[in-house]
Order: sequence, then C-alpha cells, then structure tokens
Amino acid sequence: MLNELAQGLRPLSEGLDWFEGLADDEQSLALRELAQFCVQARAVSDDGPEAIRRSGIRPTHTPAVLIMRGGIGHQLGKIAGLEPVHERTKAFRLLVAVLSIADARRRARYCANGCGHQWHRLASGGERGTATASRDGRESMYRLSGE
Repeated sequence: MLNELAQGLRPLSEGLDWFEGLADDEQSLALRELAQFCVQARAVSDDGPEAIRRSGIRPTHTPAVLIMRGGIGHQLGKIAGLEPVHERTKAFRLLVAVLSIADARRRARYCANGCGHQWHRLASGGERGTATASRDGRESMYRLSGE
C-alpha cells in the first residue's frame, strides 16, 4: 500500500481512507514503517519543501515544521511518533510525499537499469501488494499477493 501510494499507483485518497481506518496502534506502526521506508529510499533534508508542497499540509503544521529542521533521519522518527490523531493524518500525507520524492530519485539514479527491489516492480501488476495490519504487530503489515 505505502509503496503504491508513493509511486502514484493508488490515489492518496485511498491511502488516507485505509490509514484513517486503522486502530491507533496500527497507525503508529504504519507511520514508523513509512518513516523507515523514507530512510531506506535515502531521503534528504532538501526533500522537505517539495514534500510539504506535494502533501498539501501547511508549512506551519507540526510535521512540516519538523521536517524543515534538518537531520532528516531524526526528524522522520519524530514525525512518525506524533501522538495527536489530527497530526497523524498530516504526518502520513507528508511521509508518503517524502517517500515518493526519495524513491523516485533512487530509482532514477540507482535502479534505472534494473534492480532487485520487488517494490519497484509494482507497476507491472505482478506483485501488487495487499495491505494488512496486525493488531499485535506479529504479522507483516504489508504482504504481497500470493504469499
């Protein structure tokens, strides 16, 4: 779900419906996973302004203020850890935008001639993921169809 949102394969409105339908602990887990995906995609501090623009949140909203402080890895963790429910949806929107920017750059620079990242083959439809959230955190949140 998260990679499909970041790659524009699913509309953000679908992702928001999914996210807002999760229990509090599942939302926290999703945000932590999303922040980790951003780190793995090599997000940089310079991604902040464009991510804010794409996310549609105001520059004065807490997640936007945090991402502009620098130290991207640390700030992504803070954004993922925001507790108030109204901040979580903003954090989700922003982190999806950060992942979109960072992953697009990574695909263009390092994966343009092919790679082993299964999430870069989602557009082919052969490995479309299904989002499942576990209440106890033991199951994988994002499983591939057919597994």
